[in-house]
Amino acid sequence: MSPYLHRQERQMSPSGDHDRPTPITATSRRRFLTGATAVLGAGLCLTGTAAADSRRTATGTAATATVYIAGDSTAQTYRAGYHPQAGWGQTLPGFFTPHITIANHAIGGRSSRSFVEQGRLAAIHRAIRPGDYLFVQFGHNDATVGNPERYTSPADYKEYLRNDYIRATRARGATPVVVTPVSRCSYNTSTGEFNVSFPAYVNAARAVAAEERAPLVDLSELSRVFLTRLGAEASKGLFLWLAPGQYPNFPNGVQDNTHFQTKGATEMSRLVARAVSTLGLPLSGEVIPAPRRSSV
Repeated sequence: MSPYLHRQERQMSPSGDHDRPTPITATSRRRFLTGATAVLGAGLCLTGTAAADSRRTATGTAATATVYIAGDSTAQTYRAGYHPQAGWGQTLPGFFTPHITIANHAIGGRSSRSFVEQGRLAAIHRAIRPGDYLFVQFGHNDATVGNPERYTSPADYKEYLRNDYIRATRARGATPVVVTPVSRCSYNTSTGEFNVSFPAYVNAARAVAAEERAPLVDLSELSRVFLTRLGAEASKGLFLWLAPGQYPNFPNGVQDNTHFQTKGATEMSRLVARAVSTLGLPLSGEVIPAPRRSSV
């Protein structure tokens, strides 16, 4: 069994962010991609139970694959103590056949840069195998200008995607899939049209995917269109908008325009899976039209 499965989590805030990490200097960034010890055990709850090294048959036929997810709290898997909060990576397994294992390394409060600096991408790269996939979605925390541990300029974000997530993943024989940042609950009150969240990062992700000819899931646009059609008030039922006393884990209620309830996470993972089904990848044939029952 992969050593990266079934680790204990640290305590999270209701927003989904974990304890703040010890800062690591930018000059040490590259050594994480060449085997430094990963800061992985803190705060990860990974889905999927198949061992990475036992996925392929002796004949090479009917091989399974693992989809690794690098991302933030909008994709993260949450413990039962945070129900109904969920990330789209948590509900994604239900949209794939049992041939596919989802290893969700997404974690709250991380940007494209800090995920690398903390060794979390290196941990994925040590486990990933030829024929596997890496879905990468960042942008929410990259845009936090006031937080130097997270902030990454759009230009730097683009180069992290290019060099660390796309090229370094391909060098390991795996396929990177760029996912644009999922929409927040933010809309034009006059028209009801949902806004593009983090447009500079959405554009950078689209551009680098085109330049590197990497598969793209434009979750920004897919989620924005979906939420606009659903309507502003109805969309709040997908986000973590909870009334006081509605759920024991949020006794005082909450109005969170970023994070999802389970039903919202499920709709976002449905959009991801549908987009994957059109990419022409071997993985595309493993998408199922409706979510299968999951143990998540």
